[in-house]
Amino acid sequence: MDVILHIGAHRTAMTSFQSYLRANAPALAGQGVDVWGPRRTRGGVLAGVIPGPGPLPPARQFDRACGRIALNLAKAEARLVTHLLVSDENILGHPRANLRCERLYPDAGPRVAAFARAFSGRLSRIVISVRAPERYWTSVLCFALARGHALPRPATLDRLVTQPRGWREVIEDVASAAPGIEILVMPHERYAGLPERRLARMLGLPPCLPQAHVRDWLNRSPDLAVLRARLAERGEAGLPEGQGAWHPFDTAQRRALNDIYRDDMSWLSAGASGLARLAPDPWEEGVEEASPTGANGGQQAAIDPRARLRKRGQGDDDEEGRMVRAR
Repeated sequence: MDVILHIGAHRTAMTSFQSYLRANAPALAGQGVDVWGPRRTRGGVLAGVIPGPGPLPPARQFDRACGRIALNLAKAEARLVTHLLVSDENILGHPRANLRCERLYPDAGPRVAAFARAFSGRLSRIVISVRAPERYWTSVLCFALARGHALPRPATLDRLVTQPRGWREVIEDVASAAPGIEILVMPHERYAGLPERRLARMLGLPPCLPQAHVRDWLNRSPDLAVLRARLAERGEAGLPEGQGAWHPFDTAQRRALNDIYRDDMSWLSAGASGLARLAPDPWEEGVEEASPTGANGGQQAAIDPRARLRKRGQGDDDEEGRMVRAR
C-alpha cells in the first residue's frame, strides 16, 4: 500500500481539493484509494504527533499517535486499499504562526520529521503545493484581517518580502526531515482548478479518477468589500476604495516577491538539487471538461481551470527589477 502525505500548503486550493475527495469517497474506494482528510486527522488519527496541552506528557501523546496510525494502516491494508492519501495542511504549520514569525513555515522541518517518524517508514511520497508568495501572503493577510487581525503596517509587509525563507528553503527543510522519501512539488498556478489531475499525479495513477465536483471553488479570499465591512464592524478603516481583490503589497514589493518565486521555480525545474521533483504540466495528457456543480457548503464558484495557468515560475507582475535575498 502506497502512503502519500499531502502537507499543504495553506491557500493552495486545499479546501476545494479536500471537498472533492469527500464528495468522491465511494468512487475512490472502488478504485482502491482511501483518504484521511482533516475531519479524520485533526483530533483523531494524527492527534499527538505534534503534542499539545493536556494531561499526558508529550512522549506519551506521540506514542499513542504512533499506535493509532499503525492500527489504522493495518485496517486499510485489510480492506485491500492500494493508495492511502493523508491530506492535512496543518502538518506543515499554521498561517497565523507564519504571520507572527514573519517567516514561511519556520517549523516545517521538525513538524514533518515528527510525522515521518510516526508513520514508521511507511511513507511512499510527500506532496507539497507551492504558490506565488505575493498571492500566498495576500491570501493569508485577507483571512487574518477578516478574523480580527489589524491591518499590516508597512514595516510588516516589507519584512514579509525580505524574510529569508521561500519555498526552496521550506522544501529543503522537508527533504532534510524525511530523507529517502520522494517529495513531489505541485504549483498552485497549474493545479488549483484540477483536483482530479492533482490527485492522479499524487497517486501516480492514470487520469481516470471521478469527475464529480471537480470545478468547485471553496474558501475564497474575501474581497475589498467584505474586508471593509469587517473593519467597519470593528470601528476601523484603512483599506482602499473600489472593488475586487485587496493588494497590500506595492509594485516594488510584488516585483521582488515574484522574482523570488521565479528563482524557486527555476531551482525546481533544474532538479531541486536532487531533493524534490516538480510535477509536470497537468495538460500534457489532456483533461475532460466538467460542468460546475454544488459542494458540501461554504463559499463556492466554478473554476475555469485553464484561466489559472501560467508559465512555470511566472508571477503576476512581469516588470523588470530584482531584490536579492540572503540564503
